Amino acid sequence: FLQAKEAWVVDLNGAIGPAMADYLHTSMEKAVEGNASLIVIRMDTPGGLDQAMRVMIKDIIASPIPVVTFVSPSGSRAASAGTYILYASHVAAMAPATNLGAATPVPIGGVAPMKAPQKDSEEKDSIVKDKSSPMDAMTNKVRNDAVAYIQGLAKMRGRNEVWAEKAVREAASLTAEDALKMNVIDLIAIDLPDLYQQIEGRTVTLKGKKGVLLQVVGIKTVVVKPDWRHRFLMVITNPNVAYMLMMAGIYGLFLEFYAPGSLVPGVGGAICLILALYAFQILPVNYVGVVLIILGVILMISETLIPSFGALGVGGIIATVIGSIILMDTDVPGFQISRTLIASYTLVSSSIFMVIIWLSIQALRRPVRSGQEQMIGMVGEVISDIDSEGTITVNSELWTAHYSGALKKGEKVKVTGISGLILDVEPLGT
Repeated sequence: FLQAKEAWVVDLNGAIGPAMADYLHTSMEKAVEGNASLIVIRMDTPGGLDQAMRVMIKDIIASPIPVVTFVSPSGSRAASAGTYILYASHVAAMAPATNLGAATPVPIGGVAPMKAPQKDSEEKDSIVKDKSSPMDAMTNKVRNDAVAYIQGLAKMRGRNEVWAEKAVREAASLTAEDALKMNVIDLIAIDLPDLYQQIEGRTVTLKGKKGVLLQVVGIKTVVVKPDWRHRFLMVITNPNVAYMLMMAGIYGLFLEFYAPGSLVPGVGGAICLILALYAFQILPVNYVGVVLIILGVILMISETLIPSFGALGVGGIIATVIGSIILMDTDVPGFQISRTLIASYTLVSSSIFMVIIWLSIQALRRPVRSGQEQMIGMVGEVISDIDSEGTITVNSELWTAHYSGALKKGEKVKVTGISGLILDVEPLGT
């Protein structure tokens, strides 16, 4: 038997991803090293990535310590990937007013829509006319694999295999009370003390060894908090955060190239971009979306350097928005970029480039203020009498001036033209 002295509680809240899987793995290793006698996974999740879920289930099955998954507190859920983890645990428990299910897999790239059931009269025609598309075949393959996986877990733990299949094929869900009646879970507990009381004297199969008795009298609860590394990983692997890091990195590097030597934008941008790339390499990213975003940013930057009256800027915004929408190559809850974030980015970018376009148009309408052309219309003073040619001063500079008539010293003149280094003038006021 196992007499529990310490129960290590690991909280899994939110979408299941690589960072959360690493957090559970590390916590279970520490529990073994710390001679813990029980691991409680306190869970509230909408689901997550299939690969991360399978890593977590492997750790649970291989654990030398009994693992109790507890969907808690009330109001929590164990949807999708959470249902698989619940089935894999040595003891499955739920708090009142919780639910589980909806375990239909959502593979990378989404799933093809399910066809409506056909009537008997249509089935014969479907054999001839309606062959499954490659997408349908792939969807069925993924779904059948998920069914076999969860049924294997159910058989290993002695839980309801029929409903497990239904949860995958029909996305069925159950309340805690119904799950207990249908042998999907082992018990309903209000809180941890109630959970400990109910698992007292239960037997579990631990790494193939059957009949391991749990005795939890005098148990001490140790809540395992994620360390700074896991908290940091959970933050940057949030798709919204990774997206913002990528945009900040790209714009930071642009500002550094635009104004070399400022250093802060360049260093900050490089760090943000590296963090974003790290996050993307462990997230289900559509790299076509990444390319479109980079292309869009390049076009928008080009608009500031080579004004095209909006053509490059608008094209860049469109490319960036499309790339942002398709960036995450999955429909798993918690791993989508917020449409509000994309809309906010689009609004800000559009506003910036509308200002740039307006300033470009205004610049074209202004009179020339540099080069020889700026001399036209300026007023000067005759330094020496002019009889066809003479000397004048304009803007504190001496110039040779040409006039068809005669002009006296001290007379004011206006520049009407320029030919090389000779100004054409006429008396002011004419």
